[in-house]
Amino acid sequence: MSMNLPEAVRQAQARLRPHVRETPLDYSLAFSQMTGARVWLKLENLQQTGSFKVRGAIHKLLSLSSEQLQKGVVAASSGNHGAGVAFGLARLGARGVVFVPEGASQTKLEAIHRYGLEVRYHGTTGDDTEMYARRYADQHRMEYLSPYNDPEVIAGQGTVGVEIAHQTPETPDAVFVTVGGGGLISGIGSYLKSVHPTTRIVGCQPENDAAMLASVQAGEIVKIQARPTLSDGSAGGLEPGAITFELCKRLVDAWVTVSEAEIRAAMRLFIESQHQLLEGAAGVALAAFLKSSRQYQGQTVVIVICGTNISLSVLQTVIV
Repeated sequence: MSMNLPEAVRQAQARLRPHVRETPLDYSLAFSQMTGARVWLKLENLQQTGSFKVRGAIHKLLSLSSEQLQKGVVAASSGNHGAGVAFGLARLGARGVVFVPEGASQTKLEAIHRYGLEVRYHGTTGDDTEMYARRYADQHRMEYLSPYNDPEVIAGQGTVGVEIAHQTPETPDAVFVTVGGGGLISGIGSYLKSVHPTTRIVGCQPENDAAMLASVQAGEIVKIQARPTLSDGSAGGLEPGAITFELCKRLVDAWVTVSEAEIRAAMRLFIESQHQLLEGAAGVALAAFLKSSRQYQGQTVVIVICGTNISLSVLQTVIV
């Protein structure tokens, strides 16, 4: 990727300021006492649309010409990216369509509908849906908005890192980020490494669906046999040639995978102690920190709580 990503993230911060919230970075007394680390929670669950994804979606839309916007845009999404695209299109007065896999979360689909974006179903997995959406965009000469495989999207997601850098009272020793396609951790990691080179970037994935880690370990993008996971927001494989693969190989210092039971327990702890909701993908980063917290005692740790869009039926399985 030829662009200077940390500089692109800085520029994205200025462009996005009128459109997205600067979310709080809250000190968690409960998790700090529990682990002996100084734990800060970056609350992207309080972002517009309830997810960090809106940052990358709007930043990509802002980079398009009026002619491109007029032709319309196409997205593929299990929910949060689609809601971000829908929110951005509504703000900019443009049109588009989002393709979702069969079985996508109804809670997330309702958010897309709320902003007036057309939803169509295709495929049973995220990567099937993405490949089809790309073909559809090419055939109809529309702009495709990748949820992660796009420098403008990555730069938008990276603005979470800009906020972390100026909100933390001291340099973070580690930042825990859930990884699906890798756009969020690529953006955050590239920016934070440029201002705090010693900060450890920790990639977090569910054991049931850890395509990026499998690819990094193999040295090339590979397909895996994914199993169902509470972390529907990070589920799905990587498309061939994804630019986030090389970025993750370079920027991520450590990987932690967590079981479904560990994700569920972390989510329950967060709801009990913080009195806020979070979705499964956000539970992954928290679970990964709790699993490895012994090595971070006495250190400053930031955990990105990436989203809040959880259905009532899934929530019931978490809190029982």
